[in-house]
Amino acid sequence: MIGSEFLIARLAPTMPIITILFCLVLIIAALSVAIYWGAVLYHIAKTMRTIPTCRDALLLPAAAELRKPTAPKVCIIVPAHNEQGVVGKLAASLLKQTYPNLFVVFALDRCTDGTASEIREATGGADHMELLEIRECPPDWAGKVNAIRVAVRTSKAAQAADLLLFTDADTEFDPDCVRAAVALLKTRSLGMLSIMSTLTTDRTFERIAQPAAGMELMRQYPLARANTLTHRRAFANGQFMLFTRACYDTVRGHESVKDALLEDIELARLVERHGIPAGLFFADNMLRCRMYPNAEEFVKGWKRIYIEAANRRIRRLDVLADRARLVSTVLPNGVLLGTIALLSLGGLHIPSGLAAPAVIVSLIALAIYLTALLWSYRIARVPLIWVFLYPVGAWQTGTILHAAAADLRAGTPVRWGGREYVREAR
Repeated sequence: MIGSEFLIARLAPTMPIITILFCLVLIIAALSVAIYWGAVLYHIAKTMRTIPTCRDALLLPAAAELRKPTAPKVCIIVPAHNEQGVVGKLAASLLKQTYPNLFVVFALDRCTDGTASEIREATGGADHMELLEIRECPPDWAGKVNAIRVAVRTSKAAQAADLLLFTDADTEFDPDCVRAAVALLKTRSLGMLSIMSTLTTDRTFERIAQPAAGMELMRQYPLARANTLTHRRAFANGQFMLFTRACYDTVRGHESVKDALLEDIELARLVERHGIPAGLFFADNMLRCRMYPNAEEFVKGWKRIYIEAANRRIRRLDVLADRARLVSTVLPNGVLLGTIALLSLGGLHIPSGLAAPAVIVSLIALAIYLTALLWSYRIARVPLIWVFLYPVGAWQTGTILHAAAADLRAGTPVRWGGREYVREAR
C-alpha cells in the first residue's frame, strides 16, 4: 500500500499531461470507430429497407402467379465434380420446389466417386431430372464452366428454357426458393439475379472467421451498389445465378468466361457492361450452403475470392488487410481497453473536463460497433454469442488478405475447376 502511494506521489506532477493526452487519443479513436461503424450501420439499415430478401419476395403478387403451369420454363443446371456426400441434399431439395415448370440438369464433370448414384437415389428417377455425364474437358476450359457449357448446349430442357439457373452442388434450396427468385426477377425486370446464400455455422471456423470474411466482401461489393443501374459495382454469387435467355445469350454465356477463376463475378461484369439490369439479394435462409469443409479449404477458397475481387491488385489486397484489422480489431479493442483503464484509474488526477467526454464518446462508439455487428450476425443467422469473437475473425481475415497478396506477388498457382492457374498481378 505504501509502495503504491509512493508511486502515485512520484507520478502526480506528470499525470495531468499524460491523462490529457490519453483522453485525447481515446476520443479520436472512439470517434473513428463511431464514424466508421456508424456508416456501416447506416448502410445495413438502408440495404434492409430498400432491397428485399429472397424470403420477402414470397409476398409479391408475382410469387402467387408463379404457382400456375403457365409460369416461365426454368432449367436448373448443376455442375458437379466428385460431390458425393453433399449433392444428395441438393437433389432432394430441388424435388420439393413449388415452382411448377421446372427441369434440372446435373452436369457431372469427370466424376470418379458415387455422385451419380447419390443423385439417382435422391431423385428416384423423376422425369424432370437429367444426368449428363461429361468425360473430358478442353485444356483451355475450367471444368465447372465447361460442364455448364455442355449442359446448355446439349440438354433439350436447357435449350427450351425461358430462364437458366446455375447453382452449386453443395447448396440446399428452400421449397419456395426458385419461385421467390423468379418473382423478384420478373417484378424488378432484371436480366440476371443472384442470391447471397445463408452459410452454415455449425463449425468453429464458420462461427469465428466466416462472418468477418463475408462482411469484408460485402464492404467491397455492397448490395446497394450491386442493385443500381448506373455506377454499379457488379457482383454475383455463383451458388445461385438466374438469367433470362436474352441476357445469357447477349453476354455469350459461359463461352465468354471459359478460363475465368471466378466466372460468377466475370459474368456479372459482362452483364453490367451491356447495361442489363441485374440484382443481388440476401437469401434469408432460403438458399443454404457450406462453402468449405474445413478451415484449410476455407483459407484457400477465400484467398482465391479476394484475389479476383480485388482485380489481382497486390497493393489493394494489402490495404484491405490493414483496414480490416484496424477498423474491426485494433481500434474497437483499443477503445474498449482504454475506457476500462480510464474508469479504473479515475482517481489519479484525471481532468474532469476530458475524462467524462472520453468515456461517453467511447461507450457510444462501442454501442454503435456492437449494434452493427449484432445486426449483421442476425442477417447471416450466426449465433449472436459469437459476435464477441468477431475481432479474432477480422484479424484472421486480414491474415488471409495479406496471404492472398503474398501468393499473387510470388506467382503461387491455384488449382480450381480442374485446372491450375498462375495469376498475374495487375
